[in-house]
Amino acid sequence: MAKIEKPKILVVNDDAASLLALTSLLDQWADESGYDVISARSGQEALRQVLLHDFAVILLDVNMPGMDGFETAEAIHQRARSADIPIIFVTAFLADEIDRLKAYQRGAADFLFTPVIPQILHAKVQVFVALATKNEELKRQTHKLSQRTTELTATNKRLTREMEERQAAEAKSHAKDEFLAMLGHELRNPLSAISSAASLIGLPGAGADTVSRAKLIIQRQSQHLSRIVDDLLDLSRAMSGKILLSRQPLDIGALVSACLDTFKATGRTGNYLLNVNMTPGWVDGDATRLEQITSNLIDNALKYTPPGGTIDIAITDDDDEIVLAVSDTGVGISAELLPHVFDVFVQGSITLDRAQGGLGIGLALVRRLVELHGGTVAAHSAGAGAGSTFTIRLPRAAPAVVRLPDAAGDDTPQKPAILLIEDNDDGREMMATMLEAYGYPVRQAADGLQGVNMARQHLPDVALVDIGLPGIDGYEVARRLRKGDDTRHIKLIALTGYGLADDQRRVLEAGFDMHLVKPVDIAKLLDAITQCAAASPA
Repeated sequence: MAKIEKPKILVVNDDAASLLALTSLLDQWADESGYDVISARSGQEALRQVLLHDFAVILLDVNMPGMDGFETAEAIHQRARSADIPIIFVTAFLADEIDRLKAYQRGAADFLFTPVIPQILHAKVQVFVALATKNEELKRQTHKLSQRTTELTATNKRLTREMEERQAAEAKSHAKDEFLAMLGHELRNPLSAISSAASLIGLPGAGADTVSRAKLIIQRQSQHLSRIVDDLLDLSRAMSGKILLSRQPLDIGALVSACLDTFKATGRTGNYLLNVNMTPGWVDGDATRLEQITSNLIDNALKYTPPGGTIDIAITDDDDEIVLAVSDTGVGISAELLPHVFDVFVQGSITLDRAQGGLGIGLALVRRLVELHGGTVAAHSAGAGAGSTFTIRLPRAAPAVVRLPDAAGDDTPQKPAILLIEDNDDGREMMATMLEAYGYPVRQAADGLQGVNMARQHLPDVALVDIGLPGIDGYEVARRLRKGDDTRHIKLIALTGYGLADDQRRVLEAGFDMHLVKPVDIAKLLDAITQCAAASPA
């Protein structure tokens, strides 16, 4: 049980004899009444004691040199913590009405006149000690009640939250089940096509045209699988706030045009009427993520618009914002679904044929990526069968001078030598073959120790290092190469399946120059190699 502190009485008097007399009188009743007595010889000392303790009552001499009793009382009551301490003024003369008024204005609770009558002193002090004791008990009870109220409130909130979470979990359970079914469907379709195409290539009677078509199918379906995985990973990172934006001024009009050209090149837009209205619109953004946003919106319009329909894509400048709008004449959005189109796992009515396909995460990812850029996204539809419009607003940025790469001439410098350290045989072979097709001399190592030895022996310009290597991992490979006088100049690019901020930090701390997430697009890989090679000392 916590120890209850006794009430305290402060006696302030500059005269030593008077101070001793008052404190001696009060000490006689201290044990009986349950209080402690503290003394002070001046107003300044009284203020110091008030800073250290709480007092039930203060006996304050009026006539003191320097700071008199009135000034001391005023100073005590100016402080919030001591503003309510009752003060009994002690004076050697009969105070007139003006002095009484002045005393009460300074916060006086009562007067005592010297010589002090012990019984009167005892009675008056006892009243204030009793009040202080009752106040302290009330404070403790109030504190206990407050604690209990806080506990009950917390319990009530927890129970309410648990009920809401349970209801929300039940409400989402069906949607998650449907999502898992869709995910299985979306993964099996391309895998089935890839498996069939691979089997077709191995048939003895397969002609060149058949093999060529089968290869295109494998390539197209592999890209489709990669997009599904990327969307899932990106959504997870976006929802947890772990996507890192590489922002720079860029013309979103040019970016959308390039994205649209990709759709045209794959034949996706051949059966639609496209109305494109592009004006330059400069924003401060991540080109990869903005391309992802645009691709999702265009893909969504194509997916839900029947052949022969119209798709409008426009970029306009609205004061301080750049507006991208994608409209279609497709199936539209029902009034019930419209408020939830940007929620995770939400999709229109699901049918067995799954004609539209998709996981229902594209628009959720669009919204999160737009928000990370400081923008907003909105959906509008007049209803089912009336088409839909998605509008993105991004903060406008100042135009930047875009530096185009120099055209390659006959005096193109020799490509940098590459060391590829990768334990997956198929992945290593394919990447090495692609790099060699682009003119890069490539050496290969199947584990970390072999990679370190080959780097020391051949001194490549750039090393592509997988992180999850047998023997020693990619981090240790980087650390060892950075320690060697002959290998510390090698530019190191990490290849990893993990792309969170923590992974990137570990990569850079280990000594890598760049960090790429698998599967690596060949264009991004070549760009990374070029950047590293350009940064190498002559």
